[in-house]
Amino acid sequence: MRNSSSPPCSRRSLKLRRGETGQLPPPIEDMSKFWSPSEKYGVDQALGMSLVGDKEKVRHGLESVLRETQADEIMVNGQIFDHQARLHSFDLAMDVKKALLG
Repeated sequence: MRNSSSPPCSRRSLKLRRGETGQLPPPIEDMSKFWSPSEKYGVDQALGMSLVGDKEKVRHGLESVLRETQADEIMVNGQIFDHQARLHSFDLAMDVKKALLG
């Protein structure tokens, strides 16, 4: 689930909001030096349904989102700079899906 710190995908989302194109940028430690308060607010709003954490946190968050939205479809997107970490994230998401659907 989201926490008070910004998720790693914040930099990519900010670049999109600024109209900047290109490859996924590497993560940076301190986004506060990179964006304005209004840009941070916009990115936080855009990423408001993001689920970040271990399998249990993501499963719980996904159950909550599905309950709130009654969605019959979900989309998984991994804006993770390290390719192997992105693949691992998708593997974990598949584990969560299997746990939810039995």
